[in-house]
Amino acid sequence: MTQTPSLKTQQMQVDGMDCIGCKMKIEGSLERLGGVTEAAVTVATGRLVVTYDPEQVNEAAIQDRIKSLGYTLKTTARLQHNPGADHSHAEGHSHEEPDTDDGHEHGHNHRSGEFKLKQELPPVLIAIALFAIAIIFKQPLHNTPYNSAEFAVIIPAYLLSGWNVLKTAGRNILRGQVFDENFLMTIATLGALAIHQLPEAVAVMLFFRVGELFQEYSVGRSRRSIRALLEVRPDTANLKLNGIVRQVSPERVKVGDLVLVKPGEKIPLDGEILEGRSQVDTSALTGESVPRTVKPGDSILGGMINQSGMLTIRVTKLFGESSIAKILDLVENASNKKASTEKFITKFARYYTPIVVFLSLVVALLPPLFIPGADRSDWVYRALVLLVISCPCGLVISIPLGYFGGIGGAATRGILVKGSIFLDSLTEVKTVVFDKTGTLTKGTFNVTRIVTKNGFSEAELLRLAANAESHSNHPVGLSIRETYAQPIADSKVTNYEEIAGHGIRAIVENHVVIAGNDRLLHRENIKHDTCNVAGTVVHLAVDGCYAGYILIADEVKADAAQAIRDLRRMGVEKIVMLTGDNQVVAQSVAHQLGLDAFVAELLPEGKVYEIEKLLDQAGKKKLAFVGDGINDAPVIARADIGIAMGGLGSDAAIETADVVLMTDDPSKVAEAIKVAQKTRQIVVQNIVIALMIKAIFIGLGSIGLATLWEAVFADVGVAVFAIFNASRVLK
Repeated sequence: MTQTPSLKTQQMQVDGMDCIGCKMKIEGSLERLGGVTEAAVTVATGRLVVTYDPEQVNEAAIQDRIKSLGYTLKTTARLQHNPGADHSHAEGHSHEEPDTDDGHEHGHNHRSGEFKLKQELPPVLIAIALFAIAIIFKQPLHNTPYNSAEFAVIIPAYLLSGWNVLKTAGRNILRGQVFDENFLMTIATLGALAIHQLPEAVAVMLFFRVGELFQEYSVGRSRRSIRALLEVRPDTANLKLNGIVRQVSPERVKVGDLVLVKPGEKIPLDGEILEGRSQVDTSALTGESVPRTVKPGDSILGGMINQSGMLTIRVTKLFGESSIAKILDLVENASNKKASTEKFITKFARYYTPIVVFLSLVVALLPPLFIPGADRSDWVYRALVLLVISCPCGLVISIPLGYFGGIGGAATRGILVKGSIFLDSLTEVKTVVFDKTGTLTKGTFNVTRIVTKNGFSEAELLRLAANAESHSNHPVGLSIRETYAQPIADSKVTNYEEIAGHGIRAIVENHVVIAGNDRLLHRENIKHDTCNVAGTVVHLAVDGCYAGYILIADEVKADAAQAIRDLRRMGVEKIVMLTGDNQVVAQSVAHQLGLDAFVAELLPEGKVYEIEKLLDQAGKKKLAFVGDGINDAPVIARADIGIAMGGLGSDAAIETADVVLMTDDPSKVAEAIKVAQKTRQIVVQNIVIALMIKAIFIGLGSIGLATLWEAVFADVGVAVFAIFNASRVLK
């Protein structure tokens, strides 16, 4: 969501908001408020994020609009205001559950944060019993006009099943919010009562209420699935201070503090293991079922579950900066970026409902005036049928629920999608570009060969290389130091300098040592007799003299080839690899995996240039770039869809990417596209089926071939089908 410099984004916690219908009502009302550019509600957490122009509307006016809808505000927190930022995330948000017991009622009869069948069912069952009596004894009750016995049975059934609809419609009318499903149901049923179609008036309200019970149950399931993901948030930490262990909130733990984690407990914060060995369950974060073995020196992330041994962990990040906090925030705010389908349906409903009401008035009033012998009550009845079948609530509710389910379903698989707009974009991806190291290959390098030149020995070459790489965090440098396996004195290495895309220059034991790729040798005018080597290679020169090279191997990931095949099955037309490695290595990997193209020996800025060329070639088709999220942040940001792989502990991944894969498996890319395609398929199914059935019954109702019973059954049936269909994507 790109912000212009004048826009601000505000986060609010809304109480009394329990269903997708509430989401649509709040978003629609706020987006009609002048100065508000976008409003996004997350149903599972009660969070509202609104973007607005402070020169046109202020925060107080936004809050007043929310309160006028019958909701209350609990807390507010301003989001980061970063003009021009494409990826803004909430800060300082509250993780408290909203207190929903505020007496708010709004047509769905929610008075608590969760749908409770035992509370909702009794009034409906009583209404059904009274309705059954009215049907069984219809002949004696209905034959006499205005029979008091009939009213004694029908009116209680009508009020039990429809009281909240009536009350909400009246309240909304007083607030100037006329055209919604409550208004349509109220007008239709009061009209039926007026023309002495009492059983049908009850049937409309009763079927509508029963349909809502199904809707609420389905929405509840979707919400629980999201909340299950959010429950990975640790509640307490066992802080070890001066030999004493006490339970505290994770927010109170500082960097450098020690925490104890017992078997069965959640890891509270990111840190490094000082003592203990164990297996940890990472499934809540990564979707992977196989536990991971950890030992002293390993990094560990908050949200994982300790399964066996006692662990002592030194905290490396504050809770607000930890991976789990960023992930929770990402999931909670995923609905902030709406898909174009969602935006279209919201606008569609805004104009559709008034048009339907107008057409119903035309059907009720004009034919009796112009058709000789036309029965006014018959045409009023047809207009009521038109009102009932035209109710857009099922369609409006099921579309965001489909995307909501898609985002939740992806999250349970270890795929974090930052918004439904990116789910839609994933379905249009035809070009996928991979980084090589750490993405298609393991990124775990091992020294396999040392080749010396000009009188240097292997031991001397390895020692000089290890010293030169002593401050490097690159996997190549780490592998050389691991092979050397001896302590390196800081005093031996001075004037350390990293040369981006080339290598390192440093003074080691009073000698100028350069270590890097072939480009570095040419840049420094070092004479050498070896350029192209099959593998990752580090060339060394000492005081301008070529000393030899160290060959390092990096393995292709086990599922990389399968990932490429899966992407082709998903409809991806072109798969490309970009790497800073040499031509020989890149060609070997590309051939092994069956890639369409590759570009090697790229500097970081060269990757951006290549992506821009590929974007031009792709035209209107979407391009996705998959990288590790640290070195590739500029390229991830430039692609249509940026995917960070294995970026669980990477701030750059979470901040920059549109999709974050919690594991480093390339196969997750195809899985993300599959979830997106399934979500899109379900959303389109809902739209087509809902509009088709409504069109059929509008036609039948207009010519007098559909009854109110059939109309409400069709309307409720469409809504229930659409909602259950949308919930399938969670699986």
